[in-house]
Amino acid sequence: MSKRKTITVQGNEINIFTKGKDEFISLTDMLKSKDGDFFISDWLRNRNTVEFLGIWESVNNPNFNYGEFAIIKSQAGLNSYKISVKQWVKKTNAIGLKATAGRYGGTYAHLDIAFEFGMWISAEFKVYLIKEFKRLKDDESNRLNLQWNFQRTLAKVNYKIHTDAIKEKLIPLQLSGKQTSIIYANEADVLNMALFGKTAKQWREENTNEKGNIRDMATIQQLVVLSNLESINAMLIHQNVAQKERLIQLNEMAISQMKSLLENISIKKLDNE
Repeated sequence: MSKRKTITVQGNEINIFTKGKDEFISLTDMLKSKDGDFFISDWLRNRNTVEFLGIWESVNNPNFNYGEFAIIKSQAGLNSYKISVKQWVKKTNAIGLKATAGRYGGTYAHLDIAFEFGMWISAEFKVYLIKEFKRLKDDESNRLNLQWNFQRTLAKVNYKIHTDAIKEKLIPLQLSGKQTSIIYANEADVLNMALFGKTAKQWREENTNEKGNIRDMATIQQLVVLSNLESINAMLIHQNVAQKERLIQLNEMAISQMKSLLENISIKKLDNE
């Protein structure tokens, strides 16, 4: 797992890890809020728990082992029955629970399952757990929107430099407004082709249900590169480089810069802070 985050619920710090698009919450940390000596294996031996986990896996896990699950389900609830998280995962090929080692090791559950586990601790705990998790996601969303808006603004500032260069070098004198807008649109699509591989019109034709335009749907990384390309294209225009040659150079730069951004650890952290 990677990308650790934390929330505090009823005075206890609870670790959250993200793996791909899924988030896993530490049941080990959550268990600190339950009174008395209880173990995750106690929860896992409960028949209702096993039935819930089986349903969750059947919905989310195409490789779930239903044969082994049926055996476990038949034994769940018996005094002699006991199973660990590692055994559950190994036997059923489950993906909703994970046992990890290391500094932040313990048992982690997909957030759907973690919320269900929260009810086993107490109804009050579950309410506060969901509330704190929602607050975390709201904070992340606000930060992401702020970062996206900053990069969008930066791109717009650089676009002014870009259009000034077009006006100075590419637009002949005394053209009509319609003629200059055609040239502007053409040059904007040089950047679109270099970065997105398609023109604004092509994107609209492919995304008829989307609001906004191709740049409104761009990622933070793409907006950073777009802002760089605008400045570079302005420089190339001043150097009287032909449009075809500029497009080739800009595309090479876009590929190189996107690879660099996506491989850069600090940029990856920016996406997940």
